[in-house]
Amino acid sequence: MGLIVFGVIFTIGSIYIASHLFGDLSHVRLAGALPYVLLFTALGVALGFEFVNGFHDTANAVATVIYTKSLDASLAVVWSGFWNFVGVLVSSGAVAFSIVSLLPVELILQVGSHAGFAMVFALLTAAIIWNLGTWYFGLPASSSHTLIGSIIGVGLANELMSTRTGTSGVDWTQVVSVGNSLLLSPIIGFAGAAVLLLVAKRFIPRRELYQEPKAAERPPWWIRILLIGTCMGVSFAHGSNDGQKGMGLIMLILIGTVPTAYALNRAVSPGQVHEFVMASRQAGAVLDAHAGSDAPIGEPREELTRYLRTRVATPGTIVALRQAVNDTANEMSMYQSLANVPDDRIGNVRNDLYIVSESMRLMQASGTPKFSVMERNQLAAYRKQVDNSTKFIPIWVKVAVAIALGLGTMVGWKRIVVTVGEKIGKSHLTYAQGAAAEITAMATISAADMFGLPVSTTHVLSSGVAGTMAANRSGVQWTTIQRLAMAWVLTLPMSICLSAFLYWLFRTMVPG
Repeated sequence: MGLIVFGVIFTIGSIYIASHLFGDLSHVRLAGALPYVLLFTALGVALGFEFVNGFHDTANAVATVIYTKSLDASLAVVWSGFWNFVGVLVSSGAVAFSIVSLLPVELILQVGSHAGFAMVFALLTAAIIWNLGTWYFGLPASSSHTLIGSIIGVGLANELMSTRTGTSGVDWTQVVSVGNSLLLSPIIGFAGAAVLLLVAKRFIPRRELYQEPKAAERPPWWIRILLIGTCMGVSFAHGSNDGQKGMGLIMLILIGTVPTAYALNRAVSPGQVHEFVMASRQAGAVLDAHAGSDAPIGEPREELTRYLRTRVATPGTIVALRQAVNDTANEMSMYQSLANVPDDRIGNVRNDLYIVSESMRLMQASGTPKFSVMERNQLAAYRKQVDNSTKFIPIWVKVAVAIALGLGTMVGWKRIVVTVGEKIGKSHLTYAQGAAAEITAMATISAADMFGLPVSTTHVLSSGVAGTMAANRSGVQWTTIQRLAMAWVLTLPMSICLSAFLYWLFRTMVPG
């Protein structure tokens, strides 16, 4: 019954995706067949990454309900796949664009170029290869970790292949921010699950909770409901966080191949454009107060692109930012609606808005110049208006990612589930241990999603299981822990090297 339900969802979703995609493409003109080939190939690779992510990462969510006999395996993976689907559909998109901001600014602005497609294909292919390798050996390595490493590899390769100077390859500030969330999440998972198990032992003195499940017996109904509910929560949280990582890359692909349809949010109303112009005036006044009497420069985009690439501000940087804010406000005031922006201006308008927003974010993060609280709020209101115009995700993209994640969950779950359920601890997973690990993972991932931070479901949940084993004094299998640690340690450097090599290969072997 579960497979039938998912089959119906898959069929309806596929029809919905195809109708909206081809509907969008019917309003644009692409030169020849090559753009279509690139578009559908890139979308296939991006959805392939999410498919692998589904059976690699989401399998962690079903391990506890399977090994506590709360659900049969076939029903558990369908249940998890469905809630991954729902999680993706209601996701905010904040994580998607935090991933995109790690990429080199030149490649984001020229994503439709040869270098832009080389970037997308290299980082996604590298992530898929490493994920398949670790999945084959049953190692719950992190898809998030892998994708971040692939992005860093592309950035480093782009820097080494570029004739420019400075740190044009990687936004290390963003990398450190994302890296901290990935580093802390397994620690939180281990400690949180261990503490939760100890608290449960203190206040819920039910012996059956802490004993190995008996063969062929279901857990008590209230425990079963708890475990099924936590599996639902982890799956939902995984969809709303991990699912977004592919969305950001899919949007880059769409912007690069079909900018007239996806570079700007055509759903923004004329009233919202008016709000954008008003917010621009306020932001321009804030920047004007800090720009002093410096004369305007010729082309603000060049100065701001240099600033984003090098992270080094000059006296002309804030002048350029002020001028760019005013220029985009004047342009939007003239068009009155994003739907009225001419096709040949859409790419430039989108890039100008992106550069302004990212320059403002970096300027505020660096603390130079020092803005007051009121000024920061005004700049934040302006950036919110910009993001509403450029950082959007169509519903059909969410549906496509949701289907890929859900389908992946049901196809290749078993290897990872066996590792989590049998090979981390020396004893069988108890009901309380499964619930503690799931609740901790659900809370950690949901909190990260609220702050737009990417975390690893794999790291949080497998660390949580290890934490409950340690707290229960039932022991852990150190051979497995060493293999997991080795996979976690190797994931970043291996994905960096692999994506850097593929980027170099695509740039040099495929003509531009």
